[in-house]
Amino acid sequence: MLRISCPWCGPRDEPEYAFGGESHVVRPTPDVDDATWAQYLFQRENPKGVQFERWCHSYGCGQWFNIVRDTVTHEILTVYQMGAGKPAIET
Repeated sequence: MLRISCPWCGPRDEPEYAFGGESHVVRPTPDVDDATWAQYLFQRENPKGVQFERWCHSYGCGQWFNIVRDTVTHEILTVYQMGAGKPAIET
């Protein structure tokens, strides 16, 4: 089980959170072709190693935030607020 540190509430166990998928995915404009729209909807990175993810503290404060997590070790490298740019992470 992951122990995630909410930026507002502090460390809590994973069942309090909802996974929101890959972070920093930009929605295309409405006038794009079907292939671009399909790529936005269905294609996500699935790296072995560092992954940028969105999480919601759904059974706590209800706030969304970003996490940088290693998918191999499940180590959480950093937690940062929505709207912030990707932090520089050394792997």
